[in-house]
Amino acid sequence: MGRYIVRRLLAAIPVILGVLLLVFVLLRLIPGDPVTVFYYSSDAGGTSNTSVSIEALEQAKAKLHLDKSIPEQFVYYIWDVLRLDLGRSFRTKQPITDVIAEQFPSTLLLTLAGMAVTLFIGLVAGVISAMRHHTWVDYTSQFIAVLGVSVPNFLIGLLLIYIFAINMNNFLPAIANGNGKELIMPALALGIGGAAIVARLTRSSMLDVMSRDYIRTARSKGVRESTVVWGHALKNALIPVVTIVGLQFGSLLIGAVVIEVVFSRKGIGFTLVKAILTRDYTVVQALVMLAATIYVIANLLVDVLYTYIDPRVRLT
Repeated sequence: MGRYIVRRLLAAIPVILGVLLLVFVLLRLIPGDPVTVFYYSSDAGGTSNTSVSIEALEQAKAKLHLDKSIPEQFVYYIWDVLRLDLGRSFRTKQPITDVIAEQFPSTLLLTLAGMAVTLFIGLVAGVISAMRHHTWVDYTSQFIAVLGVSVPNFLIGLLLIYIFAINMNNFLPAIANGNGKELIMPALALGIGGAAIVARLTRSSMLDVMSRDYIRTARSKGVRESTVVWGHALKNALIPVVTIVGLQFGSLLIGAVVIEVVFSRKGIGFTLVKAILTRDYTVVQALVMLAATIYVIANLLVDVLYTYIDPRVRLT
């Protein structure tokens, strides 16, 4: 297994480099650069100073290698990354490592809370729907699942704010107030879409497993139905579900970008959006690389988890 993990990590390097190159080029195709935006836009945290000389602008660009061609800039950046130097935010002058250390815990907490919502609602709804298939419970669950997949998470977030924060007199706060309840609505908005996908996959997988011979054998021996469903069938039904859960973790991490903006919640996503608007290249590149790395690692962990769920699987 150790050799398999090493090979997967090595294979992930071109993927991360490809994502980074794509973002690197796209950022530089957007009109404007961090130097110009900083000096001519007070909204970007700059001075809005129209008297800055052309020479001063050129010198500032030269320090960031912005006077070079895009391939040359990319080489300079990759060399810095290999030296574990992610640079500094041009807008705040804060080291990127400090930005990540400060903002990432909040995003990780939101992602894990969203994943908990996805797994709890998705698995429970999927199992119940499978056990009550072709009944009103099944049809209602499937309708809600389709609705959950179709509605974007930012709209779910806005609806939750309207219901629980506005109509119910701030029953669930939309903005942090220190009591921990402010995490509930963002987690629900982030996790409901994934829960719908997990519920549909769990239902189909459970229906397949429940028709197997060993399930009929267990029932014929008098094993309690709850033990058959939750102890025997669900474990085997989880094998295909694990794959989508691994992909969902990456999707939830990306979805946190939108949810943090909707709820004005500090984190990687909120910082990333602000960095894009202010052309803060180093921040955007570092955060995208972080997201891509986490996505790759999450998929690797799913493969490893397969060997514990299904002993027949061997990683070579």
